[in-house]
Amino acid sequence: MRPRIPGMNPSSAGVSARMSRQGSRDTACEIAVRKLLHAEGLRYRLNVPVPGMPRRTIDIVFGPAKVAVFLDGCFWHGCPQHATQPKANAEWWRAKLDKNMARDRETTEHLEAQGWTVLRFWEHQVPREVATDVAVAVLRHRSGK
Repeated sequence: MRPRIPGMNPSSAGVSARMSRQGSRDTACEIAVRKLLHAEGLRYRLNVPVPGMPRRTIDIVFGPAKVAVFLDGCFWHGCPQHATQPKANAEWWRAKLDKNMARDRETTEHLEAQGWTVLRFWEHQVPREVATDVAVAVLRHRSGK
């Protein structure tokens, strides 16, 4: 169990239990997109560490093409359409979610500076459309255009 830190604790045991069950990998959105990409004959690696950035991973990686795909959860990453602001522990949550969004921007900038194409999608986007956009980007890079 994590130590209690003043001002940084869940508002209730129920909230704590719910958040600890929240998956960060292999979400329904990720699985759907990966199946579509695989069916198109595209091969990729999963949860690859971001070069030069400890404790950060790329959801789907097309290494030789240098295409990094992130499938961001609407709540955790601040979707402009679907993000919500919790009422309990509001100050803590605002700081946490702002930090997540800043980390996303920093990661994108870092990868782009190293020549990567970074594609970010929201979990609510249609998997077929996401897979199509990813496939176009990967094939463009493979053909050298």
